[in-house]
Amino acid sequence: MPSPIELLYADFANEHASTRRVLQRYPDGQGDWRPHEKSRALAPLATHVADIVNRGTMLLETDGVDVAGRQPVAPIDSAAGLVEYFDGGVSRFMTALGSVDLDALARPWALRRGSQVIIEAPKRTLLRTMMMSHLVHHRAQLGVYYRLLGVPVPGVYGPSADEPMS
Repeated sequence: MPSPIELLYADFANEHASTRRVLQRYPDGQGDWRPHEKSRALAPLATHVADIVNRGTMLLETDGVDVAGRQPVAPIDSAAGLVEYFDGGVSRFMTALGSVDLDALARPWALRRGSQVIIEAPKRTLLRTMMMSHLVHHRAQLGVYYRLLGVPVPGVYGPSADEPMS
């Protein structure tokens, strides 16, 4: 019988595997490229994708964070560096997730900017919105960047135009 954690988050392993495949395709050395002046450059976006899983670990291990003091992760401009960073984050996250119970997931967690509460909700909810939904959103954005750069986009929820079914 699966644990409640496995029932709630059984999809995480597949999402992490898909994200890893996308990061493996990163075009080394093109980190300054951006599709539009208002868009984030490629390396900061890919680094953000690789870093989001660390938000899940932070969420599980704390009661909140103040973004005013958070230091951004330096952009990583290579597939190998992104995958290594992401794999370490996934390992830490899965260890942290394996040590929580439903009571811990019911506790509130808050994202603040100084005294302003930006969002506060149970940890179980924020694992979806602040980590997994956030990850999926930015991973898709990275796929659009790849398409515009001519980088083959890996299939995520099935085949892609670059990886049709065989």
